Amino acid sequence: MKRRALLAAGAAALARPAIGGTSKTLLFVPQSPLGSLDPIWTSAMTTRNVGFMIYDVLFGRDEHMNPKPQMLEGYNIEDDGKRWVMKLRPNLWWHDGGKVLARDCVASLNRWRQRDPGGATLSARMDSLEATDDRTIVLRLKKPFPALPTLLSKFQTAAVMVPQRIAEGTDPFKQMTTIIGSGPFRFLADEYVIGSHAAMVPFEKYVPRDEPASFTSGGHRVLVDRVEWKMIPDAATAANALLTGEVDWLEMPMPDLLPMLKKSQNIVLGRLDDFGFISQLRPNHLNSPTDNVLFRRALMAAVDQREVMDGMMGGDPESTMTPQGFLNTGKREVDLAGIEATTTRKSVAEIKAMLAASGYKGEKLILLHTSDQPFYNAATQVVADALGRVGIALDDQVMDWGTVLQRRASKAPLDKGGWSLFVSVTPVPEYRDPLLGSLLRGNGKDAWIGWPDIPRIETAYNTWLDTADEAEKTKLEREISLAAYESVPFIPLGRYMPRAAWSKGISNPLKGPAPVFWGVSKG
Repeated sequence: MKRRALLAAGAAALARPAIGGTSKTLLFVPQSPLGSLDPIWTSAMTTRNVGFMIYDVLFGRDEHMNPKPQMLEGYNIEDDGKRWVMKLRPNLWWHDGGKVLARDCVASLNRWRQRDPGGATLSARMDSLEATDDRTIVLRLKKPFPALPTLLSKFQTAAVMVPQRIAEGTDPFKQMTTIIGSGPFRFLADEYVIGSHAAMVPFEKYVPRDEPASFTSGGHRVLVDRVEWKMIPDAATAANALLTGEVDWLEMPMPDLLPMLKKSQNIVLGRLDDFGFISQLRPNHLNSPTDNVLFRRALMAAVDQREVMDGMMGGDPESTMTPQGFLNTGKREVDLAGIEATTTRKSVAEIKAMLAASGYKGEKLILLHTSDQPFYNAATQVVADALGRVGIALDDQVMDWGTVLQRRASKAPLDKGGWSLFVSVTPVPEYRDPLLGSLLRGNGKDAWIGWPDIPRIETAYNTWLDTADEAEKTKLEREISLAAYESVPFIPLGRYMPRAAWSKGISNPLKGPAPVFWGVSKG
């Protein structure tokens, strides 16, 4: 399958008109429906993106991916790097009117640590985490950890701050039901229609930092009266809505629709994210046959990255890169280590021989097929076609992204609601080195969904964390890449950098790996 089918044009008009209708209401169409408001419970990008509006973080990132204090006034590193004293800024408030206190942040970090592989990294090196007064957080470590600001500024899964009662009262493996943050936007719960409509207004007590905004760092100044998210799963309908002025901003228009949008003098096409995403196929390492490394190697051999990228981005080939490995460090000796496993194409007969050698006897795999995220849908279609060609039996279960998020968290066997494979993406900046590469980790029960247990990767990862020598770090990064090709924690499907589209009636949005809504004006 070289190309996806063109989405039907001229689909029905928007299901729901804009609420409010003022000239300062920014109408935004996300890449997929918003199914959760808890960025700790899920790594879904729409949840992450709305999370940066509602919640705040101790450290943000600038557009060059450098960590910067955000909720913090500053910090001191003491005791030879083993004691971090972090001071909150004054004038931080929760959306329900309460003062943000250090103990709220401690409770939030503790919840995050239980869900995120990066949090597990911190936990393994931590002696204690406490609030010594209302504005002071003290973290004591077993050994120095200079990468702490980078870890706490990660944006997939972001360590967002919530009130202590919510952080401690919500199981990390269940979603928050009360949505209260301290970010520049306040969520309007009474208007929320899951998967359809969400609205946020400026938080009147939010005090921006003094410095200019840059991605998730700096002064988050809100210049509109209201932001509405209009979930429009059909790409053609969304593009038509932008053309007719019914919405202001499309996060990711499908490539086949770019020529139509480009003809309009009232629309700007631009690439806000210069890093892009690694499209990936994630196998379940707990259920057979995807728990078998020989079978996973056959899966990787069966899928052609160029076919996947053509299927996803056929209308914009300049926005793709192949081959794509497991890391994007910028070092050829790392990024291309083992790449021949994907660049050396095998015949159908050779892949069938690999499957036979793995012991595969035609057992059916359950593929979670996202229908309402066009990029995931297109990639999944190509993957399903490729696996079918080599004789892998698939139960291709088509469902919305919200259902995928629920299903993929299950560790149940296949006959009890479990799963085998799903397509998703991961942001390239989190794979510039191994620190934040959650999908690369092989730490078993503490690993990201899919739960691979790969001692070779973990040994190299932990040695890398404790190594200061750059040459040794590069050697260990290469070892992690080679170990990943051997063990296949996930299957890279290529790299893509989608464009955004917005009306000339709004100012240019800030650049970064996620859409942010501060600094954008309208009218």
